[in-house]
Order: sequence, then C-alpha cells, then structure tokens
Amino acid sequence: MELKVGAVFTWSKTFNEEETLQFAVLTGDKGKHHMERDDNGRLMVHGLFTASIGTKLGGDLDYIAREMVSEFLRPVFTGDTITCELMMTEVEQKDGFKRIAMSMVYRNQIGKEVLVGTSHGIIRD
Repeated sequence: MELKVGAVFTWSKTFNEEETLQFAVLTGDKGKHHMERDDNGRLMVHGLFTASIGTKLGGDLDYIAREMVSEFLRPVFTGDTITCELMMTEVEQKDGFKRIAMSMVYRNQIGKEVLVGTSHGIIRD
C-alpha cells in the first residue's frame, strides 16, 4: 500500500442482527431504537458500529488515530451493506513516523451516504 495524498482504500460490510445485538451488549447501548424492529423487521445498527468499518482499514495501515470526527447522515439497518471509502488527505514524513490525515465516506448498497468523517493520527515507520 502506497501512502500518498489522494490514495483511496475501501472496505465493505453487511451488518447482521447477531453482531448488532452483540454490539449492544458489549457497549451497553440498548436504546430501544436499536433493540426494537422497524416496520420491515430490521434493527437499526449503532452509529459507532457503522463507523467501525473504517477501523479495519486503519488496522491494515497500522494507523494510530489521534482524533476521529463523524457525522451520521442517515440510519443503517441490519441487512444493509455499507462501504467505507477512505482517502488520504495529508501524508507528512516525520522522524520515525508519518503524520496522516484522511477523510471517509460511508455509503449504503444503493449509494446513499450514511456517514462522513475525518481523522488524523500517525503511522510508525
């Protein structure tokens, strides 16, 4: 993976009910909007669970985040497939590490944006 400004990395995940309920248990977030089914029988996926798709990409890059900012635009439901597109917006070599900034766009299976965000941190050499 070449780390340069403009480099793009993507990852997709389909959210299922079992994982969504496990996330509720792990985090303690059992708000009824996550635990009760909608009219189509789906559960609403937690925003931070949705945002976690980007952490897979960060792990692949050995990225250590210092700040993450997310704006949740529309709900995600079990059965939805979300794709995170991460783009490097800054790569600066320092002594022993690279300072990194990135933007992320998360889209559902019909191409609608569900989450946008930014992050900055480091990648050690």
